[in-house]
Amino acid sequence: MILVDWQLRDRIGRGYIKINPYDPNLVQPNSVDIRLGNHFVWYKEGNDVIDPYNHDTIIAEVEEMHAESFILKPSQFVLTETLESIELPDNIVATIEGKSSIARLGIALHQTGGWIDAGFRGTITLEMSNVNPRPVKIYAGMPIGQLVFYTTERAERPYDKKGDAKYLDQHKATLSKYHKNRKVSDKQ
Repeated sequence: MILVDWQLRDRIGRGYIKINPYDPNLVQPNSVDIRLGNHFVWYKEGNDVIDPYNHDTIIAEVEEMHAESFILKPSQFVLTETLESIELPDNIVATIEGKSSIARLGIALHQTGGWIDAGFRGTITLEMSNVNPRPVKIYAGMPIGQLVFYTTERAERPYDKKGDAKYLDQHKATLSKYHKNRKVSDKQ
Protein backbone atom coordinates (compact mmCIF):
# COMPACT_ATOMS: atom_id res chain seq x y z
CA MET A 1 0.00 0.00 0.00
CA ILE A 2 1.31 3.46 -0.91
CA LEU A 3 1.21 5.87 2.02
CA VAL A 4 -0.81 9.06 1.45
CA ASP A 5 -0.26 12.54 2.85
CA TRP A 6 -1.92 12.13 6.26
CA GLN A 7 -0.24 8.73 6.77
CA LEU A 8 3.13 10.21 5.84
CA ARG A 9 2.72 13.11 8.27
CA ASP A 10 1.61 10.69 11.00
CA ARG A 11 4.54 8.26 10.56
CA ILE A 12 7.07 11.08 10.28
CA GLY A 13 5.56 12.85 13.30
CA ARG A 14 5.81 9.67 15.39
CA GLY A 15 9.41 9.08 14.25
CA TYR A 16 8.52 5.90 12.41
CA ILE A 17 9.88 7.36 9.16
CA LYS A 18 12.77 9.73 9.83
CA ILE A 19 13.59 12.56 7.45
CA ASN A 20 16.24 15.13 8.38
CA PRO A 21 15.88 17.99 7.73
CA TYR A 22 12.12 17.65 7.54
CA ASP A 23 9.91 20.30 5.97
CA PRO A 24 6.18 19.47 6.27
CA ASN A 25 5.51 21.64 3.20
CA LEU A 26 7.24 18.99 1.08
CA VAL A 27 4.58 16.34 1.80
CA GLN A 28 2.54 15.74 -1.35
CA PRO A 29 -0.66 13.67 -1.76
CA ASN A 30 1.29 10.42 -2.37
CA SER A 31 4.95 11.30 -1.76
CA VAL A 32 7.46 13.54 -0.04
CA ASP A 33 9.56 15.88 -2.15
CA ILE A 34 13.30 15.63 -1.64
CA ARG A 35 15.85 18.31 -2.30
CA LEU A 36 19.23 18.28 -4.00
CA GLY A 37 22.31 18.27 -1.79
CA ASN A 38 25.54 20.09 -2.63
CA HIS A 39 27.98 17.21 -3.30
CA PHE A 40 28.62 16.27 -6.95
CA VAL A 41 30.84 13.46 -8.30
CA TRP A 42 31.47 12.62 -11.96
CA TYR A 43 33.84 10.67 -14.18
CA LYS A 44 36.22 12.54 -16.47
CA GLU A 45 35.88 11.75 -20.15
CA GLY A 46 38.22 9.02 -21.31
CA ASN A 47 38.60 5.54 -22.71
CA ASP A 48 39.76 3.70 -19.59
CA VAL A 49 37.36 0.86 -18.82
CA ILE A 50 35.56 0.81 -15.49
CA ASP A 51 35.49 -2.75 -14.15
CA PRO A 52 32.75 -3.13 -11.50
CA TYR A 53 34.86 -5.76 -9.68
CA ASN A 54 37.98 -3.55 -9.60
CA HIS A 55 37.82 -0.77 -7.00
CA ASP A 56 40.80 1.07 -8.53
CA THR A 57 38.98 1.53 -11.84
CA ILE A 58 35.81 2.68 -10.07
CA ILE A 59 37.60 5.52 -8.27
CA ALA A 60 39.99 6.45 -11.13
CA GLU A 61 39.52 9.64 -13.12
CA VAL A 62 36.81 11.00 -10.84
CA GLU A 63 36.15 14.64 -10.03
CA GLU A 64 34.03 15.96 -7.19
CA MET A 65 32.99 19.23 -5.64
CA HIS A 66 30.70 20.82 -3.12
CA ALA A 67 28.79 23.68 -4.70
CA GLU A 68 25.55 25.61 -4.48
CA SER A 69 24.85 24.92 -8.15
CA PHE A 70 26.05 22.64 -10.92
CA ILE A 71 25.70 22.87 -14.69
CA LEU A 72 24.80 19.45 -16.05
CA LYS A 73 26.07 19.27 -19.63
CA PRO A 74 24.30 17.36 -22.41
CA SER A 75 24.89 13.59 -22.04
CA GLN A 76 26.72 14.13 -18.75
CA PHE A 77 26.30 11.71 -15.87
CA VAL A 78 26.80 12.88 -12.29
CA LEU A 79 26.28 11.38 -8.87
CA THR A 80 24.87 13.71 -6.28
CA GLU A 81 23.06 13.39 -2.98
CA THR A 82 19.80 14.33 -1.41
CA LEU A 83 19.80 17.11 1.15
CA GLU A 84 17.60 14.90 3.29
CA SER A 85 18.82 11.89 5.20
CA ILE A 86 16.17 9.23 5.73
CA GLU A 87 15.69 6.23 7.98
CA LEU A 88 13.14 3.51 7.24
CA PRO A 89 11.72 0.90 9.62
CA ASP A 90 11.61 -2.81 8.80
CA ASN A 91 8.19 -2.65 7.11
CA ILE A 92 8.37 0.41 4.88
CA VAL A 93 10.23 0.66 1.57
CA ALA A 94 10.54 3.67 -0.70
CA THR A 95 11.17 4.46 -4.33
CA ILE A 96 12.63 7.64 -5.67
CA GLU A 97 10.99 9.26 -8.64
CA GLY A 98 11.84 12.38 -10.58
CA LYS A 99 9.66 15.45 -10.52
CA SER A 100 7.91 15.99 -13.84
CA SER A 101 9.01 19.65 -14.02
CA ILE A 102 12.66 18.54 -13.81
CA ALA A 103 12.12 15.67 -16.27
CA ARG A 104 10.67 18.18 -18.75
CA LEU A 105 14.08 19.87 -18.74
CA GLY A 106 15.69 16.57 -19.81
CA ILE A 107 17.04 15.58 -16.40
CA ALA A 108 16.81 11.91 -15.41
CA LEU A 109 17.05 11.58 -11.64
CA HIS A 110 18.10 7.95 -11.43
CA GLN A 111 19.23 5.27 -13.86
CA THR A 112 17.95 2.11 -12.22
CA GLY A 113 18.84 2.59 -8.55
CA GLY A 114 15.49 3.95 -7.40
CA TRP A 115 14.69 1.32 -4.75
CA ILE A 116 15.28 2.01 -1.04
CA ASP A 117 15.06 -1.06 1.20
CA ALA A 118 13.35 -1.34 4.55
CA GLY A 119 15.95 -0.56 7.21
CA PHE A 120 17.95 1.87 5.03
CA ARG A 121 19.36 5.00 6.62
CA GLY A 122 21.45 7.78 5.12
CA THR A 123 21.29 10.22 2.25
CA ILE A 124 20.28 8.91 -1.15
CA THR A 125 22.80 9.00 -3.98
CA LEU A 126 21.13 10.25 -7.15
CA GLU A 127 22.35 9.05 -10.56
CA MET A 128 21.53 12.09 -12.66
CA SER A 129 21.98 12.59 -16.39
CA ASN A 130 21.00 15.22 -18.92
CA VAL A 131 19.36 14.05 -22.15
CA ASN A 132 18.64 17.62 -23.20
CA PRO A 133 20.86 18.94 -26.03
CA ARG A 134 21.41 22.04 -23.86
CA PRO A 135 23.11 22.37 -20.45
CA VAL A 136 20.81 22.59 -17.42
CA LYS A 137 21.72 24.32 -14.16
CA ILE A 138 20.66 22.60 -10.95
CA TYR A 139 20.77 24.11 -7.45
CA ALA A 140 21.48 22.67 -4.04
CA GLY A 141 18.28 22.85 -2.01
CA MET A 142 15.90 22.71 -4.97
CA PRO A 143 13.15 20.05 -4.90
CA ILE A 144 14.54 17.50 -7.34
CA GLY A 145 12.52 14.34 -6.81
CA GLN A 146 9.98 12.59 -4.65
CA LEU A 147 9.98 9.59 -2.37
CA VAL A 148 7.02 7.23 -2.55
CA PHE A 149 6.63 5.06 0.57
CA TYR A 150 5.06 1.59 0.62
CA THR A 151 4.10 -0.54 3.61
CA THR A 152 5.14 -4.18 3.49
CA GLU A 153 5.30 -7.17 5.77
CA ARG A 154 8.15 -6.87 8.26
CA ALA A 155 11.46 -7.79 6.63
CA GLU A 156 13.18 -10.70 8.33
CA ARG A 157 16.56 -9.08 7.67
CA PRO A 158 16.14 -5.37 6.86
CA TYR A 159 18.96 -3.45 5.21
CA ASP A 160 20.42 -2.18 8.50
CA LYS A 161 20.70 -5.79 9.77
CA LYS A 162 22.46 -7.18 6.68
CA GLY A 163 26.16 -7.82 7.08
CA ASP A 164 26.82 -6.64 3.52
CA ALA A 165 24.80 -3.40 3.46
CA LYS A 166 27.30 -1.41 1.39
CA TYR A 167 25.49 1.93 1.42
CA LEU A 168 24.16 2.06 4.99
CA ASP A 169 24.80 5.44 6.65
CA GLN A 170 26.14 7.06 3.47
CA HIS A 171 26.20 10.84 3.71
CA LYS A 172 27.45 12.11 0.38
CA ALA A 173 27.30 11.17 -3.28
CA THR A 174 28.75 7.67 -3.17
CA LEU A 175 30.51 5.85 -5.99
CA SER A 176 29.62 2.24 -6.75
CA LYS A 177 30.72 -0.36 -4.21
CA TYR A 178 29.97 -3.25 -6.54
CA HIS A 179 33.55 -4.44 -6.15
CA LYS A 180 32.57 -5.69 -2.66
CA ASN A 181 30.35 -8.34 -4.28
CA ARG A 182 31.78 -11.81 -4.77
CA LYS A 183 32.62 -12.42 -8.41
CA VAL A 184 30.86 -15.52 -9.71
CA SER A 185 33.23 -17.54 -11.84
CA ASP A 186 32.23 -18.71 -15.29
CA LYS A 187 33.26 -22.26 -14.40
CA GLN A 188 31.14 -23.67 -11.60
